[in-house]
Amino acid sequence: MSLSADTIIAIATPAGEGAIGMVRVSGPGSISLFNPYFRGHDLVDAPVRQVLYGVLEDEDGQPIDEVIITIYRAPASYTGEDAVEISAHGSPYILQRILHLGGAAGARAAAPGEFSQRAFLNGKLDLSQAEAVADLIASRSAAAHRIALGQLRGGVSHEIQELRHQLIDFASLIELELDFGEEDVEFADRTQLSQLVATIRQRIEALTTSFRLGNAIKEGVSTVIAGRPNAGKSTLLNALLNEDRAIVSPIPGTTRDTIEEAVVIGGMTFRFIDTAGIREATDTIEAMGVERTLQRVASSQLLIYVFDIIDTDPATLVADLDRLHRDDLDLIVVANKMDLNPYTKYTHYFGADYVGKWAVPPERYIPMIASERSNLQYLQDTLLDVATQGRGAIDAQEVILSNARHYDALTRADQALARVAEGLQSGLTQDFVAIDIRQSLRDLGEITGEITTDDLLGNIFSNFCIGK
Repeated sequence: MSLSADTIIAIATPAGEGAIGMVRVSGPGSISLFNPYFRGHDLVDAPVRQVLYGVLEDEDGQPIDEVIITIYRAPASYTGEDAVEISAHGSPYILQRILHLGGAAGARAAAPGEFSQRAFLNGKLDLSQAEAVADLIASRSAAAHRIALGQLRGGVSHEIQELRHQLIDFASLIELELDFGEEDVEFADRTQLSQLVATIRQRIEALTTSFRLGNAIKEGVSTVIAGRPNAGKSTLLNALLNEDRAIVSPIPGTTRDTIEEAVVIGGMTFRFIDTAGIREATDTIEAMGVERTLQRVASSQLLIYVFDIIDTDPATLVADLDRLHRDDLDLIVVANKMDLNPYTKYTHYFGADYVGKWAVPPERYIPMIASERSNLQYLQDTLLDVATQGRGAIDAQEVILSNARHYDALTRADQALARVAEGLQSGLTQDFVAIDIRQSLRDLGEITGEITTDDLLGNIFSNFCIGK
């Protein structure tokens, strides 16, 4: 069923000037909406998916622009409704005049995401695919594009539907037992049900485990560059960005605030954050900078600790790293300024796989001359390897979870299934087992939209851009 019986209109291209701009219309009156103002063809009688060239005029018969109009008839359109796309020259003035003309003819302005919401309500997309549309538009790297495209093609949907179908088969048997509760019969084999629950939970675990990688790809890997003052943090940031973004000075404490820039490495976006040097601050402003450094490390996914190979003793290195330690934080250590004493063996700082509280493999200790960008490629390769958890390039066919809402729903479904497994093991009666199976089905159904609420839909589609 359509979201409503009205016709909606919006500019579907980004704000600003461009060679081409598009106005999108959808709803029962969309094809006839501009017919009185289009010179060249009759839109109402035009064949399906016909591209028509002509002049669009305003209410007074004055030309607005030469345009191309594409006709879509329900249900063969993005929204599943009659729809029209008007391509004009990309002047904001022209597009606003077309928008005004459509509004005067009876269309209303589309809400954010309303075209995609209608596509979902009309069965053209499920909810996870509709969300993938927004992710695809927002993708800024090859990896983010591949994940969003895979979800749009139904990768996550197929996984969830398969899990639900397996559960529904057994749930129906449990529900049947409830109908014969007084006769004490069992239609569902408890051993098979326990095995099924275990199998489904394993698949859910694989999906939720992939969320860390998927979310990092979608949002960018938050990577803090930290270390003592004058260790070369800003020089390293400039090398990674291939531009002089941060001020570099021999005076310790130059960086007082965080500097954040994004760069794509191997198809993944990294958000590098240069921070104030870690030391006992000499003034209030520097103390605030050090505090911000600790805050950014606490919320980051990856830490590059940079130290001066000449001026840093092992005890200081270990003390700093212990101060920054977090169990779920990945660490790369850069031994900088190797040119000052090429005979120094930086490896003696790392006599074991453990440095204080950190367990770090040897390949994550990288000697560098940041000012000359030496070993920069190896650092970039290591960053990519750590961020992808050693997976390398993302396979377009691989299902990787990147949506926090999906992660939350899967986590709740797994908790319900854990209760099912516990109930089966303890001999709990079928009515209690059925409650948790139903809850798990509801949680899984929220992902694809088989179970929805108005609040859920409003929250999801309100984050879309207008015109999509």
